[in-house]
Amino acid sequence: MEKILVIDDNKNMQIILRNILSDEGYEIIIAGDGKAGLELVQDIQPDLVLLDIRLPQMNGMDVLRKIKENFPDMLVIMITAFGDIKTAVQAMKLGAYDYVTKPFVNEDLTLTIAKAFQTRNLSREVTFLRKKLKAKTEEQQITGESLQIKRVIKQVELIAPTDMSVIIQGKSGTGKEVIANMIHRKSHRKDMPFVPIDCGAIPDTLVESELFGYERGAFTGANSNKKGKFEMATGGTLFLDEITNLPAAAQAKLLRVLQEKNIHRIGSSQAVKVDVRIVVATNLDLIEAVNNGTFREDLFHRLNEFKLNLPQLSERKDDIPLLADEFRRKANEELCKKIRDFTPEAMKLLLSYPWPGNVRELKHVIKRAVLLEESDHISQDVIKLEMTQNGQSTDSAELNDYYRMIVQEGASLSDITSQMNNRMEKEIIKRVLVDVKYNKSKAARILNIDRNTLYTKIKNLEI
Repeated sequence: MEKILVIDDNKNMQIILRNILSDEGYEIIIAGDGKAGLELVQDIQPDLVLLDIRLPQMNGMDVLRKIKENFPDMLVIMITAFGDIKTAVQAMKLGAYDYVTKPFVNEDLTLTIAKAFQTRNLSREVTFLRKKLKAKTEEQQITGESLQIKRVIKQVELIAPTDMSVIIQGKSGTGKEVIANMIHRKSHRKDMPFVPIDCGAIPDTLVESELFGYERGAFTGANSNKKGKFEMATGGTLFLDEITNLPAAAQAKLLRVLQEKNIHRIGSSQAVKVDVRIVVATNLDLIEAVNNGTFREDLFHRLNEFKLNLPQLSERKDDIPLLADEFRRKANEELCKKIRDFTPEAMKLLLSYPWPGNVRELKHVIKRAVLLEESDHISQDVIKLEMTQNGQSTDSAELNDYYRMIVQEGASLSDITSQMNNRMEKEIIKRVLVDVKYNKSKAARILNIDRNTLYTKIKNLEI
């Protein structure tokens, strides 16, 4: 049964709306002012809000702004007098679905509400179909003819139907999130949420609030209750990418949650039960991280119910023609091109290249080659051009000078960025990441930039 929250200070209007909408099969909740309405929005998260524009203390437009700030997808229909139509139109620009004017015809009101729900359902269906299409494309990226990838697929088929925790180890670009998503889609939790979180992208001070949520007033800026990723993933799968970047305090709390199967929001003493399957990923060797003291041994053993090791693309070269052809087809669709195939020389070059960026690098090289190619076959020359631009012709002497300035002389990456092109900057960051075994916090300290800036550069430079 869909819940409708009515926010209106007029007692007679409350009774009228309750009677009309209850007869239509909706569950009705009433609030007599904007502040009470916002509290109910936070607590019950209704399917739709009927909101009067004229309210005491806090007007309907301010209430609408607050709702859309915290719940941008929530359906809101404004109730307005005839003279407030201009304001109602402004409300639609702020995100309201529609408005009804008083006095209204009952059938008009119920039809507007029915259309709102129909629009929402269609939007959800489109989102579902897009996810399904994306999942199909991703699955094509991880399939192949090599023994290495067939072994991975077989392991996924075995582990997916269980509720066991999974550790996925593999270098950047090998498809760790794709595999995590595949495990989820092949499990009995497939109809529930798959919630990914990149542990390397969250400042240390915000890790707990992102994972466990918080109560209103728990700290400065906590103006409303917020669910954490664990609550969002209840019934489904929580994917913790780059798990080794979790600070020690968060590792301890994560271990407790996995043992007790409940969480506490920051600022609350009330336990919230969670039913979540955990899949984690790392580009480091977790056993080595345990041995050097950067990852808790007890948390490792709690997570290590099953481990998947993803091969690098250089270890599964039999799959390169299949993957390259799939990326060519996809790029044709996205760029409205009609590239039919690769020349033999181009394919030979693809097979001989080491692909340090793995499948992700191959995908980007093919897409750019499709864009640049003027014939109907991707040529060796275009592939060579793309590989050169991808960082294969870095002047090693110049690179070493920049690297020495940072590591030995204490210069920050920002100090020398103006002297480098993107290719040089990419190589510097890659070298530092390798030196610290991809610990982003350490890399950020060496480069003298904050971790969020480093994460942004990793994304933008496709490291």
